[in-house]
Amino acid sequence: MGNWAVNHWFPALVIAVWLGLNVLIFVIYFLTFDRGEKYFYTRQILGCCRRTMRKQLDHNLTFHKLVAYMIVLHTAIHIIAHLFNFERYNDAQQAPNGSLLLLLSQTNQHKGMWLNPIHSNSTTPLYVTFTTIPGLTGVIITLALILMVTSSVQIIRRSYFEVFWYTHHLFVIYFVGLVIHGIAGLVRGQTHESLEENDPKRCVHHPEEWGHHHRCQVPEFEGIPAESWKWVLAPAILYALERLLRFGRSCQRVVVTKAVMHPSKVLELQMHMKGFRMEVGQYVFLNCPSISHLEWHPFTLTSAPEEDFFSAHIREAGDWTGALIEAFERQKPKTPRIKVDGPFGTASEDVFQYEVAMLVGAGIGVTPFASVLKSIWYKFQHGDQNLKTKKIYFYWICRETGAFGWFKDLLALLEQEMQESGRAGFLSYRLFLTGWSSQMVGHASLNFDQSTDMVTGLRQKTSFGRPMWSNEFSVVAAAHPSSVVGVFLCGPEALAKSLKTCCQQHSSLDPRKVQFYFNKENF
Repeated sequence: MGNWAVNHWFPALVIAVWLGLNVLIFVIYFLTFDRGEKYFYTRQILGCCRRTMRKQLDHNLTFHKLVAYMIVLHTAIHIIAHLFNFERYNDAQQAPNGSLLLLLSQTNQHKGMWLNPIHSNSTTPLYVTFTTIPGLTGVIITLALILMVTSSVQIIRRSYFEVFWYTHHLFVIYFVGLVIHGIAGLVRGQTHESLEENDPKRCVHHPEEWGHHHRCQVPEFEGIPAESWKWVLAPAILYALERLLRFGRSCQRVVVTKAVMHPSKVLELQMHMKGFRMEVGQYVFLNCPSISHLEWHPFTLTSAPEEDFFSAHIREAGDWTGALIEAFERQKPKTPRIKVDGPFGTASEDVFQYEVAMLVGAGIGVTPFASVLKSIWYKFQHGDQNLKTKKIYFYWICRETGAFGWFKDLLALLEQEMQESGRAGFLSYRLFLTGWSSQMVGHASLNFDQSTDMVTGLRQKTSFGRPMWSNEFSVVAAAHPSSVVGVFLCGPEALAKSLKTCCQQHSSLDPRKVQFYFNKENF
């Protein structure tokens, strides 16, 4: 009775694998934690491993999505298997008199040792679904899963982040329901004592002997013990500890030392927090209690590790960021309270592990590379001799001219510093403007002979349109025929696909020659 293999063993195996992988992720994540004295990042712990293995840490969101797809798939299999089982239970209850199926269905119905949960012809699967613990919890966790999955699609996540954020926390209900789901013992098996005192083969073929032969007593059944809690317990404890650590860290006092409004509705916050340590390209979660106590949003740090403050540039891109910018504009000189959780590691941490680096930022996606460029400036100032990187190519693609004002001064400082230190060839940067008019291009061509660019005021001229990436990669490959080149992007997925394709096309088959490694920021 009942497809026990499909309904119990297979989903249990899936849950075991899934939760086991989550335990691994939690363990790796805990290796990155510290109270602020010093951060030991997993990339440093795995420093002895191959670069391709370390890069897998940057695919955490992809892994998260694959796990979600697997949960959805096997939830569907689990539900379909139950539907088939209920149909078989119902057929057994209506089987001919004297048949084995009917005998099993009617056995011990009033003693709690039954096998068939449908106890009468009038009992429907719908009734069992909404009057039993497994049925109710199954409906609840399925609805929670549907809400989490549907609110995670890109259009919802981008346009209604709050909807995504709040519904994703239904995972608490999901896991509580998962633990409770099996405690009523709807899936049942014959008790150990009943199996010991009976001869199942004889009893199956001679049901008339039930209760009349010493080896064919009336069979007794019991619910199979719930086991999902065994797989949920360890990750739940680790998650609770992680939340406590993050809560404690987020309660530390944060002082906003400076707030600057940049063009194109971008707010720069310079902050200080006791014991804060960072590396280039990392990000933090920010919370503004006056807007929402529950919403935490990730922002890349634009400051350098050498600075005595940390900063983030926040572009208005939704309700929360709009409310934050308005709060800082409205409450001058008093600033709203800000809570910080982090920092957390990203792919950009590995920039200085490459001999040659190509940094590609699209719009506000330039923020992690601002941190890198600032750190380079400080390294030049302090005469750092341990810098492994010999050349950096920086590409910044913007839709409007005002966006270049965010870090124009930083690029000007770098130009001056490298000129004075005799390392003018260390940084090669190109700025691309995608939102332009023919009038603007005509004006630029008339002023092309000027020493500075008419758009940015920098020595490097602004290019109109998008980069020809194949040409850019060819130039880099020709200039560094035997180097390992790290390609770093913070930008849209379409651009990521183009750069990844170029990395594959321009990497030499000979490992001793130029190799391009693609790295993308993921939040």
